[in-house]
Amino acid sequence: MHAVVMVRISDQEVAERHLHEQVVPGVRQAPGFVAGYWARKDDSGLGMVMFESEDAAKAMSERVPSMTPDEVTVENVEVREVVAHA
Repeated sequence: MHAVVMVRISDQEVAERHLHEQVVPGVRQAPGFVAGYWARKDDSGLGMVMFESEDAAKAMSERVPSMTPDEVTVENVEVREVVAHA
């Protein structure tokens, strides 16, 4: 299993609405999707979305910039292997 890890948020209300209306439904439909979690603290956000394979995770990581509204700055997108979960 592999995860796409990321964001900096400038407008929390707009970013959260976009997350619920666009990102979550779109990610759920992505090939190989397993689970997704998004968290925030102040103006910093972290998304961790798990996929069945590295290829599926890489495909999603390439889509992240096009899924991001102007109110969110993607500071880093990485694909990492999930080595444990509970």
